[in-house]
Order: sequence, then C-alpha cells, then structure tokens
Amino acid sequence: MRAILLLSLLLYSCSLGQKTTINKQIQQDIKLPSISLEEAGFNRDSIESLLNDINNTEYKDFRGLVVIKDNNIVIEEYYNTFWRNSIHDIRSAGKSVTALLLGIAIKEGLIKDVDQSIYSLFSSNKNYSVNKDYKKIKLRQVLDMSSGLDADSDDTKTMGNAINWLAKDDWKEYILNVPLKNQPGESFVYADINALLIGLAIEEASGMSLKDYAKEKLFEPLGIRQVYWFTNAANQTGAAGNLYLTTLDFAKLGMLITNEGKWDNQQIINTDYIDLLINSKNPAISDWFFLADSYGMFWYKSSRTFGNNKIDYLFGSGNGGNHLIVIPKEKIVIALTSSAYGQRYQHRRSYIIMSKVLAALE
Repeated sequence: MRAILLLSLLLYSCSLGQKTTINKQIQQDIKLPSISLEEAGFNRDSIESLLNDINNTEYKDFRGLVVIKDNNIVIEEYYNTFWRNSIHDIRSAGKSVTALLLGIAIKEGLIKDVDQSIYSLFSSNKNYSVNKDYKKIKLRQVLDMSSGLDADSDDTKTMGNAINWLAKDDWKEYILNVPLKNQPGESFVYADINALLIGLAIEEASGMSLKDYAKEKLFEPLGIRQVYWFTNAANQTGAAGNLYLTTLDFAKLGMLITNEGKWDNQQIINTDYIDLLINSKNPAISDWFFLADSYGMFWYKSSRTFGNNKIDYLFGSGNGGNHLIVIPKEKIVIALTSSAYGQRYQHRRSYIIMSKVLAALE
C-alpha cells in the first residue's frame, strides 16, 4: 500500500506544472523548472478539457504528453500505467535524433559538412567494399531522403529495403553496395537505409557505435540516463529507429533546437547547423505524408494555423504516433509518446492533441 501511495503522489506531482515538494526535487534533478499554464500563456480550461479527452479516449495506447515553453515544463502527463521513468520506442523519430548527432560530429570535425560525399567517408576502410556510385551522393541528399538509392521503406522488392539487411549481424558492406536507382537529389523516397548511412558514417569517423557516441556526446550532457538503442553484433546501431527514451527526455532533445544547439551554457551543436536543420526543405514530402509540407535533415516541416496563430514548426515522427514537435520562434517543444503502432489513427490523434495544445495559446 505504501508503494502504491508513493507512486500516486509522484504521478500527481508531475501534472500541469504543480510545484509540490516532490516535484521540486525531481525538477532540480533534471534542471528543468516548471511553471503554470497561465504563466506560460495557455488557457487552462482548454488544456484541462484536452487532458480529460485523452483520459477518456477509446484506445488505451497513448502514453505521455510533455509541453515545454521557454525551457520550463508546462504540461507533463502520463497515461495507461506509464509514468515519467517509462521508456518508449519512438520508432522513426530516432532518425531525427541521428540528424542531431551528425551536427555534433560536424562540430567536432569528424565530418566536414553535409556536402561531403558518402564515398569519401568510407573509402579508407579496407575491410568493406564501397559502391563507386556513392561518390555522387552527398550527405545532404541522404538527409533529405533523395539519395537516389534503390531503397524504399514501402517497397520490399527494392534492394535497400530493411527486410534485406536488418537481420544480418553486420549491415555495413551490404548497405554500402546498394546501387543507385535514380540520380541523387532527383526525387524523395523514404527509406531507412538513409539514416543507417548517416549512423555508419558517424561510427566510421568516431570509432564508436552510434549508441555510445550518443551517450557520451548527447545523452549524458542533457541528463538523459534511461536509454535503449538497438545495436547489432557488429556494434552498429539502428540509426533509423529502435531508440527508446522517456517522454521527458524526448522533449529535451527538442529543447536543443529551440536553444540553438545549446544546453546548460554548453554549445552541443553549432548554430549554423541548427539553422540548416530548421530551414532545409524538400517539398515533395507533401504528397507522401499529409501532416507535412516539406522534409529535410530527417525532420518534417509544416506551417498551420491553430486558433488565431499561424505557426511554423518542425517535427520528428515515428510509427505509433510518436511525435517531437519544435516551434523555434515560440520556444515551444511538444513530446508525444504512443504505442498505436500500425493503427490508422496513430498520427492523426497526435496531430489533434498537438493542435489543441497550440490552439490554447492565448
């Protein structure tokens, strides 16, 4: 009974920025203060109505909602037995995290810039062959899903589809020899192999698995301690997804963008890379994903009107309705975790929740 009571108190303390003694201690541990809805400029009635709707939803697979504004926690709510310390598989939103790690690698000088060719990053490796076509492919095109490779996540017949390499103990040589199907930069084709190439490039340059590189260079500086990221027998990390984080830690990654690459006065990623991440846009995505206007740097980009406000935002998105929404101008981050994997309503529900949060801005 005592354990149940303690858990109830802890969950209650994480709601709507209430400043109880327990909550203050937790906030001190993670270096994020909390403020009230009113202080953050949100209409309380609208937000409470939204939270009530989430509680009463027919499907019990929504897990967490965290809203941060101006580096303060405004909303932190968990559902269906999940709580602050629960980690979640954010699926393809992991690609957006891989893009952040590339920014760190460029800042450290491990990789020159996004105009470097894929071939140049692997040609010195004597243990693997590399397709000469990779000389034509720039990192920028891989990040925009326009690499031109014979790979399509929606077409298992393509050589680069994950079904052909995911079960292998070593992905590297297979992936580095997937041929071109189109000219690089010619068309948008969503494929997991693109994120794997970025992850492998960071691993090649750093001499570390992407998981360990992320732990040292990104997760530990941000105080992110509860992480699982699938890594194969050859110590290659699944850079296209397979990353488990808490909802709050998911939100912290968005704060790195609203703070122009800084965390706790430390410049983790250069500002110019963050600007590129925000502004790089391939408009072809709008024909593929109804929630986005464009795509670039493994992030979706959109502009929508919520209430009386037109808002430009970017978001990482993963199967199940896992979304990390970042609004740089307003310094707002919204993290949504959900296990509605493969369900038709997954992304639409997350969009509706985000819409109601943003419509509540006064």
